[in-house]
Amino acid sequence: MKFLKYLLIFALFFASCKTKKNMIDANVVAKEMSAKKVARKHMAASFDKKTIDAKLKVNFNNGKTKQSLSVSLKIKKDEVIYIKGTKFITVFKAKITPTKVSYYSPFARNYFEGDFSMIKKLLGVDINFEQLQNLFLGQSLQNVKEEKQEVIIQDNSYVLSPEKQSNLYDIFFAINPSHFKLDRQSIVNPLKNQRLDILYPSYNLVDDVVFPSKINIKAKEALKFTDIDLTFKSVEFNSDVKMSFSIPNNYKKLEF
Repeated sequence: MKFLKYLLIFALFFASCKTKKNMIDANVVAKEMSAKKVARKHMAASFDKKTIDAKLKVNFNNGKTKQSLSVSLKIKKDEVIYIKGTKFITVFKAKITPTKVSYYSPFARNYFEGDFSMIKKLLGVDINFEQLQNLFLGQSLQNVKEEKQEVIIQDNSYVLSPEKQSNLYDIFFAINPSHFKLDRQSIVNPLKNQRLDILYPSYNLVDDVVFPSKINIKAKEALKFTDIDLTFKSVEFNSDVKMSFSIPNNYKKLEF
């Protein structure tokens, strides 16, 4: 009986390790699957930890400014996103909640407090707190279960798109067949010649959580572009995150 007991424990442990390994298996081939099932699996892969404390390397280029920064990203899920960029000194700090965006730069001695117009200016599309949070987590900017989706297999990804696209833009979600997080997502406005592509070239398994290790953000419109490349150097979940933020006096207010 003891032998059978230990054999069962070993088998369960081995199966668990195998399952975790297969969560990021680059050799998985996308097979025929209904749009409803793909959407359900993507939502089931949603991030479920309380906090994130991450260190990143960020490269920014908009044709006018080209800069590389070390960035501290802290998230209290569904409550606040805190971002601090440094290059020898603190270049900027941002604190984003579901209702407000706050930002200041000791380097440029300016600040912003208001709605999400600053984020819209950066990315070229309207975006709310939940969508911005999902961007960092490898989740779709829209809830793919809220409306009927169509699915095709393209470049070994399940590409979901709403059966009825918005009058203003088209949106597409390419979902990985291994772990069902995103490979990429795109918002396209052909009338205004605007496009936002968010790519997830790779993921890591951190504390049994499939989490992006790289994110490439590419925003384009007629005569402008913004490229932001994020590389995660370290990630910790459910730690006691501290977010020091206070806008100094005598800074110039930015308008968007």
